[in-house]
Amino acid sequence: MVDLATASNVLAAATTGVHGSTGSIAYGLAAIGPGIGIGLIFGHAIEAMARQPEASGRITQYMWIGFSLTEALALIGIIVPFIFGK
Repeated sequence: MVDLATASNVLAAATTGVHGSTGSIAYGLAAIGPGIGIGLIFGHAIEAMARQPEASGRITQYMWIGFSLTEALALIGIIVPFIFGK
């Protein structure tokens, strides 16, 4: 049987064991979105080029525009913890 003092010491050690900025943790989770988006952009572009090879120039152009806009979200997200972090 565990006494109450031991349980409270274990709980206190568990709650104080987290160090670092919550902004960096939040960015790590938020980077999943642009990663999925970039994968979808390139995957659908390859699929579209396979269906219509004559339109590959225009598809490639729009693919790179979509990639740059999606990557801009990730780059803005990496700056935010440094600006608003503690």
